[in-house]
Amino acid sequence: MAQGTTMPKLNFEYWLNKAIEWGQATTLESQKDVCLHLPQLQKFLHQIYEILKHMDSIVAIQQFPLIGQLLGRLCWNPFVIGYDESQKTLMWCLCCLYSSEPQNPVELKANSWIRSLLCHLLSSSKWESNEAETSTFISTLGYTSADYYCHLVKNMVFPLVTELRGNQFNGLNIQGRVSASCVNAVSLFCLPLITLPDLTPLLETLLLYHGGASKEILSSEFLEAVNEAFLKKKISLPPSAAFSLWLRHLPSLEKATLYLLDQLVTIQFNSLEEVACVIKDSLLPQAASHPAIFRIVNEIFKNALLETDGTPEVMTIIQVFTQLFLQAHQNENKRKFPLKAYFPYHHQPLLTALLRRPFELPTTHWSQHLKHISDMLKALVEDTNISSLADLFEIWFLVARFGEWLDIAAEQLLKAAVEPDALLWLLAFYYCPQNENQQRTQTMVEAQAVYNHLMMLFSCTVLSVKDLEAAVHSITDIEQCCNQHLITHLLTNFLLFSSGGHMIAQEFIYHITETTDRSKEVCSLLIRSAYRIKHNGEENQRTVKLLNELLQKLTLKV
Repeated sequence: MAQGTTMPKLNFEYWLNKAIEWGQATTLESQKDVCLHLPQLQKFLHQIYEILKHMDSIVAIQQFPLIGQLLGRLCWNPFVIGYDESQKTLMWCLCCLYSSEPQNPVELKANSWIRSLLCHLLSSSKWESNEAETSTFISTLGYTSADYYCHLVKNMVFPLVTELRGNQFNGLNIQGRVSASCVNAVSLFCLPLITLPDLTPLLETLLLYHGGASKEILSSEFLEAVNEAFLKKKISLPPSAAFSLWLRHLPSLEKATLYLLDQLVTIQFNSLEEVACVIKDSLLPQAASHPAIFRIVNEIFKNALLETDGTPEVMTIIQVFTQLFLQAHQNENKRKFPLKAYFPYHHQPLLTALLRRPFELPTTHWSQHLKHISDMLKALVEDTNISSLADLFEIWFLVARFGEWLDIAAEQLLKAAVEPDALLWLLAFYYCPQNENQQRTQTMVEAQAVYNHLMMLFSCTVLSVKDLEAAVHSITDIEQCCNQHLITHLLTNFLLFSSGGHMIAQEFIYHITETTDRSKEVCSLLIRSAYRIKHNGEENQRTVKLLNELLQKLTLKV
């Protein structure tokens, strides 16, 4: 652009003298003169912006040394910023002067001055009603102070959104583009006002804006602040904007995932529906339809499991998340990635079997499907190529996140006529994936003994707690933690699905939770059972009533 031919048209001295003469338009004479010149002034400001948006901020200040004084004075004139698009144009001009990467104290000070000026433009006196400079002007217009600033923000947001959205579709028309530094500056200036409802369209537009830059153009402070406000429900964002936020700023995605985990672990829930509602409301299962987001969330879940030693609460959260993710993936109308993209390194036949939802099969086929899963898993685990603990953990984590099949395996052992070995091995692997020093083999032996004991008692209609004490001793006496978890799982299902177990369920579970630290584990098992029974609708009302009573007492205790 030929700057030499443009400068004579921009009479800075004339408009600066006018701005000094007007001051803050406190007299009738100055107000009349401002109003007389507003159309020409707006045209002048627009010319400035059209030149500035193609210039570096340092070059702009060198080229137009009076520009700072002029813009600073105009921003404090209520008649100027209240006229048509003048406020928006002033804001864009200031953004063009902002240094996205300040190199010295002078530029830092200039940035600070611009930030304060923009904050004044958007939220003068923080929406209070005692602005001495503008109260007369506002009342003359017939507005209250709050209404005036509300209209001011709306009038600023709409043209900014229009300009950014229009710029997004300019393609390779470089001359029509808003510079990356300007967009970066706008994102910074939104910081004090992020929670204002009228600013939401601008937040959404910025989050969806990419321009042609090869690196992130929005400030990290802006992205962090938007994420924080979104997580704390101070603002709402459409799913597309939230997904874009997490894709362009991975720390925000990590924080959102950890926030969800913390929220679910620290609050006691009475049903799996409540857990699912909170997870779905976070938008993370829907966002995970993008493989990059899925992989990061997946890694955070793995670390959470390792750090908590696989607590039942965390495992249940991951299992529910996986179900919701699969639902969101199935409902995806746009470009749908194959499921292999989310689990690229896993044994695909095993993955396919795990991905089958129980409701997709007749209940009479569940045992056979579980045996198929168990046989494939056993062959895979005993393969000599699986040599490292990391490989074994990946296989275990894949099986664990589809935990609904594991719960059904424990139920089928007690409810259906099945060959128990395959299903017991599947549960033994889940609770004891390592077989170092024959740990898993020993777990199978213990589980088989308890299972045989329970099956002998299953047909008894009258039982006492003493009848099950032998199995209880298996929990309290065995040192291996994995055995205790597996046996607790079998015992809980025995109480739910046997006639005699119904009679002693409350007393026996009270006994378990008083003599062991199994309260949360048993509560998690019962919540998952209640969810399955409700959705399958196959159990009698007596079992449903028992589950509700047990959960009421346990949730109060936990």
